[in-house]
Amino acid sequence: MKGLQDSVEQIEKLYTDYEDMQLLIEMSEEEPDEETVSGIEEELKQFEDSFEELRIGTLLTGPYDRDNAIVTLHAGAGGTESCDWANMLYRMYSRWAEKKGFRVEVLDCLEGDVAGIKGVTFEVAGENAYGYLRSEKGIHRLVRISPFNAAGKRQTSFASCDVIPDIEEDIDIEINEDDLKIDTYRSSGAGGQHINKTSSAVRITHLPTGIVVQCQNERSQHMNKDKAMQMLKSKLYLMKQQEQAEKMSDIRGEVKDIGFGNQIRSYVMQPYTMVKDHRTNAEVSNVNSVMDGNIDPFINAYLSMNAEVQKGRK
Repeated sequence: MKGLQDSVEQIEKLYTDYEDMQLLIEMSEEEPDEETVSGIEEELKQFEDSFEELRIGTLLTGPYDRDNAIVTLHAGAGGTESCDWANMLYRMYSRWAEKKGFRVEVLDCLEGDVAGIKGVTFEVAGENAYGYLRSEKGIHRLVRISPFNAAGKRQTSFASCDVIPDIEEDIDIEINEDDLKIDTYRSSGAGGQHINKTSSAVRITHLPTGIVVQCQNERSQHMNKDKAMQMLKSKLYLMKQQEQAEKMSDIRGEVKDIGFGNQIRSYVMQPYTMVKDHRTNAEVSNVNSVMDGNIDPFINAYLSMNAEVQKGRK
């Protein structure tokens, strides 16, 4: 109900803004004024942005697009620089989620030996979180002069991003207990005495597929196991939906070896600044803005491209 109400409010506001602009244009035609024209241009830009946001929302028609998203980042080739890169991506997605009014909750995190993070799994909670973030699944490449390189040379590093929906309803997936390897370990990072003194964190490995899920966020081992099983079921369900998939690399789409040649997007900070998505050719020259969470141009371009592909198949 709230989602529908929000959509109606957005549409009604667009109608109101459109009528206001028409009125401003009529006024400026009667008495041309530079300040009025500047105001109209600003209003038009805001109108176009709001319209585009609403249009992109209509493309989120997948069965789980409205669900929360579970995102996993892994540092790849590049050592400490890649760990720092994975941490930068985590910050980027956190800032993006904050701008959208979404909630971010870390489920599991492994810090780097020197800096950054080797891997992190976090949940982004909000309407259509998965619908938007599924476009981020793949290898992300960074090119910059590394602060961890004493020679001051440019360095290329990689991090992978995997995204699954947090499917809340009970999924009809049969899992043989003998196919599971369940490990418990002590949680790392902040969390108070209880979380660090007990082996409450849970890692589940699905032996037939090699899928590994882990959770250390909840206070009890039982709760962590339930969350990890939910994540495993979601991944297995997505696998089941891919009829043509025979190997894990087929199912995970763009998530391949975390190295050269497999990136979906490049973030270049030196010798020039540009972020380019290699699937849609969308480009943004302001890298700092992107790293502050302004990734909607890439998400929108990907969703639009997918919509055109789906239309072509029909």
